[in-house]
Amino acid sequence: MNEAEIPKRDLGERTFHFAVRIVKLSQSLSGEPGVEKILVSQLLRAGTSIGANVEEGQGGQSRADFISKYSIARKEARETLYWLRLLAAVNIVPTARLKDLMAECDELIAILTTIIKKTKGIGKSQKV
Repeated sequence: MNEAEIPKRDLGERTFHFAVRIVKLSQSLSGEPGVEKILVSQLLRAGTSIGANVEEGQGGQSRADFISKYSIARKEARETLYWLRLLAAVNIVPTARLKDLMAECDELIAILTTIIKKTKGIGKSQKV
C-alpha cells in the first residue's frame, strides 16, 4: 500500500506507515559512523513509538489509560520531529528528503492533540 492509499482517518494505520518510513530512513543511514548513528537511533526509537502507543491506547483499560497512551504518542511525535529537524539542520539528511516526513509528523501531532483534548473535554482555548 502506498502513501496515497492510506486512509487519512485511520490513525493506527497512519502511524504504522509513518513508523515504516522512519525505519526505512534509519536503514538508509545505518552505515553512518559516530554522531549520525546515535541520532538515527534516537529517531528510530521515537518514530516507531508513536504507533505503538496509539495501538496501546486503542486497547486501553480506561479513559485515563487511553489519554495517557495518546499523550505519550504525542510526546514521541514531538521528539521525532525534533530529531528530523536536527538531522536536516546538521546536513546529515537534506531537508528536501525529510519535508514530507516532517509534514506528516506535524499532522500526527495535531491529530493526537485534538483527540486528547476531545477525550478530556477541553475546549480550543485551553492547553493540554
